[in-house]
Amino acid sequence: MSKIEKFQQERTEYNEILAKYANSSQKRFYGLDAKTYEQGALDKKTKELLGFTASLVLRCDDCILYHLIECHKAGVTSEELADAVSIGLLVGGSITIPHVRRAMAVWDKELAVVENSAAA
Repeated sequence: MSKIEKFQQERTEYNEILAKYANSSQKRFYGLDAKTYEQGALDKKTKELLGFTASLVLRCDDCILYHLIECHKAGVTSEELADAVSIGLLVGGSITIPHVRRAMAVWDKELAVVENSAAA
């Protein structure tokens, strides 16, 4: 099982448990989170890149992986991702480097494969 498959399976299981216990305030927050990343004045690709960069600066590996997957689904290229990483490094500093390493390893091994095979 890939890192992405494991993450998505665990996230689904945990979300089901969370939904079982969530009160109305929590449910509204989760709905707001989902709605925020929909197409608006900014396109979904840009919003996911922003989410990825913010997650990188905050050093949340689950959030980084989630937004990395969503960036891929939204059509982000490796070059666009590299620009977002540059901003995250600048804002977050060298402490973000381990998170960048893990994110780029997933991108390289599991996500960019589709991009690279399309270019060939």
